Amino acid sequence: MNRSNILLNHQKKLSKRYKQLVEQAYNLRQTDSALSDISEYKALQLLNKLNRLKYLSREQLETKVPV
Repeated sequence: MNRSNILLNHQKKLSKRYKQLVEQAYNLRQTDSALSDISEYKALQLLNKLNRLKYLSREQLETKVPV
């Protein structure tokens, strides 16, 4: 596996986990606001990681394409 495949796989995994946490936070909003806030916080942290990965993968794609 090359680096771009590794980044893409990790990005997919984080994206799936992010969606799960957002859904969990939404479902807990009415019953347990503290757990909802925790899930939302973890989702925001994952979103930050996803954005950094997107930046890295974009940067790597730019270096591969000869101008």
